[in-house]
Amino acid sequence: MNDQGSELDRKQRTLQEAIVARFRESFGDSLQVDQSLSRYTTAGIGGPADYLVTVSTAEELCEAITLAVRQHIPYWILGFGSNVLVSEAGMRGLVIRNRAQQVHYRHDGRGVILRAESGANLASLARQSVSRGLAGLVWAIGIPSTVGGAVVGNAGAHGSDIARSLRMATILDSDLKARDYRPEEMGFAYRNSALKRAHRGQGESDRVILAAEFHLQPAPVDELEARAAEIAAHRARSQPPGASMGCMFKNPEGDHAGRLMDQAGLKGLRIGGAEISSVHANFFTNHGGASAEDVRQLMSRAWHVVKERFGVELEPEVELIGDWG
Repeated sequence: MNDQGSELDRKQRTLQEAIVARFRESFGDSLQVDQSLSRYTTAGIGGPADYLVTVSTAEELCEAITLAVRQHIPYWILGFGSNVLVSEAGMRGLVIRNRAQQVHYRHDGRGVILRAESGANLASLARQSVSRGLAGLVWAIGIPSTVGGAVVGNAGAHGSDIARSLRMATILDSDLKARDYRPEEMGFAYRNSALKRAHRGQGESDRVILAAEFHLQPAPVDELEARAAEIAAHRARSQPPGASMGCMFKNPEGDHAGRLMDQAGLKGLRIGGAEISSVHANFFTNHGGASAEDVRQLMSRAWHVVKERFGVELEPEVELIGDWG
């Protein structure tokens, strides 16, 4: 290697050491370097992150983002790792694993307001609301998402979604100041929001969910428990066990992506360790050792087959992130 190349490597190492030192001042050993993300995704797939830090409060989440911005480091917020496919090349910059999970309930004269930090488990909140005799989130029983991820993706099931349930979202804006947003300001659409569109480069700048509030109404516990049991049983019957990313494609208007792929004969199709589930065609499962490229090729194959057979262009619900070359 020539002297110029050696000098460049030295400067890069010095920069990395400075970044690591600065983050360790705030987060100690919670900061990891060159850490595989496969252990943090529901599909068990993903290459390394340059830097990974786990935060446990909204304040720590803000601090990590602020440090990244001031150090000119790109960052990504990772919740439970569902609905994402991380490339084998991994993620450049900082991945912030969000475990900010503080939850508060308060009465407002018309019911109960549930406020949860963005790393809270949405399915757990749904179960808690049922046990407290509070209606409004039972539809979220079994959804593997943090509150923040659910708000960004407008998660939904069983006739409802975040857009219908949200009272307010507290968001860290691009100026690093927190602001409360009403549902009508969120630009919600089917499995989409203004935040998700911006993150994909279709809007202005990235904003990060810090917390969300939901307005819940008192209801008989036995009725809520019966509904929760129905939903849990339906999920057990219709969704495959094992490692997956969740629904791969959005349902096209008036139809279901799983039905189209089923009718196209795609159930059981396998590339490498990735397979289109024989239980539900809109779930791609990792049978062990599946790579991100296996899944991407399977997605491409399913998209083209459905397009050729039915003339429908399926839109991914799972987001491909990281360095795909």
